[in-house]
Amino acid sequence: MAKILVVDDDRAVQATIRLLLERAGHSVVVAGDGRKGLAIFETGDFDLLFLDIFMPGMDGLETMRLVQQQQPRIPVIVISGNPVGWDAGSGPDFLAMATKLGAVRSLQKPFKPAALLAAVAGCLEAGKRPSSSCIATGDVASGL
Repeated sequence: MAKILVVDDDRAVQATIRLLLERAGHSVVVAGDGRKGLAIFETGDFDLLFLDIFMPGMDGLETMRLVQQQQPRIPVIVISGNPVGWDAGSGPDFLAMATKLGAVRSLQKPFKPAALLAAVAGCLEAGKRPSSSCIATGDVASGL
């Protein structure tokens, strides 16, 4: 199946995503922050990348920018535990911002396992078709 890199500073999230993806037959590598994730990305040949937006050191948006400079066509799924649909006065919707900056999907933590697996399957299937990309749908769900 696919080789997937998961970059998230929360070990429980790393373990959960790894377990779900490995059970689905994928090979998974994890990193705890953007700098480590970028270093691993540069040494591997990945089919898909999961990035947490908020991490210490290098955040997910900066990591995504650097990854896309190296490999513009790699699908990136961003994840975040910050609320989606905030009031206009309380702050930006970082998941929506990330999709505008190049992420192909977004998932709000906590997410349902089915939503994660559907996002992965959709991105990998789209990547097999010539001249197609995974469409950003804002796959937001709750209840991990």
